[in-house]
Amino acid sequence: MEPLKSIIGKVATGATLTREEAALAFDSMMSGDATPSQIGGLLIGMRVRGETIEEVTGAASAMRNIMPTVETRCDPIDIAGTSDTVMCSLNVSTCASFIVAGVGVPVAKNVNRAASLRSSTADVLARLGVKVDLKPEGIARCVHEADIGFIFASPDYPAMQRIRQIRSVLGTHTMFNLIEALSNPARVKRQILGVFTPEWVQPLAQVLKNLGADSVWVVHGSDGLDELSLTDTSFVAAVEAGTVRTFEVTPEEAGLPRYRADALECSDVEAHAFALQKVLDGLPGRFRDAALLNAAAALVVAGRASNLQEGVALGQESLDRGAAAARLNRLIAVSNA
Repeated sequence: MEPLKSIIGKVATGATLTREEAALAFDSMMSGDATPSQIGGLLIGMRVRGETIEEVTGAASAMRNIMPTVETRCDPIDIAGTSDTVMCSLNVSTCASFIVAGVGVPVAKNVNRAASLRSSTADVLARLGVKVDLKPEGIARCVHEADIGFIFASPDYPAMQRIRQIRSVLGTHTMFNLIEALSNPARVKRQILGVFTPEWVQPLAQVLKNLGADSVWVVHGSDGLDELSLTDTSFVAAVEAGTVRTFEVTPEEAGLPRYRADALECSDVEAHAFALQKVLDGLPGRFRDAALLNAAAALVVAGRASNLQEGVALGQESLDRGAAAARLNRLIAVSNA
């Protein structure tokens, strides 16, 4: 407790923490050694001052060390976001994950039931018939047998349960929004990571590089989405061969049209599940195009496509020949076995 007090005092002066200090502080918080006041004070102090790359790297390392491991015999990719706002746009990353799995690239998607969301990926999956309360070995079996598995904060993940409670009480973005998305229990080396603000695009790419990632796109849509956007330009920082490269992406580069900013709005779990199923069943339109754009990026990161247009073509084939829908059906069967 004494080292944590010293660290909180340091943050209170406006000073930044070393990677080791951040790791120690977050290990204390997630292990139950810190009081609610200490947790809130440290998180808000860092948020007001602004978290650093070294602090995020240390905090993410601590979370990775404390979480159970999902042992996979493959090299899966993750498509995740960091937003914790009310979900009003369709669940693009989940749909994109099924498309990618349909191409033959295994997906281990890190998801959560954040307390501030009206609906989350876990709720949508459950409505579709997927059993989501799986232990690590069950998730690994889904990845192996269905080419796709979803990992979320369950009772078997006490650290993540504690994080959810903290985030709910504070009601604002904190370091936990960042490090949860950086801490996939499947230890993925390839990832599409959406961030809630453009200021974090390049820094989080650097953090993932520090953590040993092989291939990553960190993305933010200029319309505010934590994913590649169909309405305007998206900002990207890519980890490639040990370096970080920044660039911008437009829908036109992928051969897709633009849509209004409100074109992907949706209301609740039932509507999300219905819309996702319709896309997997072959329904054309804006949700399909948004999922295809983000799936294309994942296929580039996975090395299956050389550019976004090629990735979109592979994604279209995954949908049109029923492979993406088959991955959902297989996931339902395997998860409930």
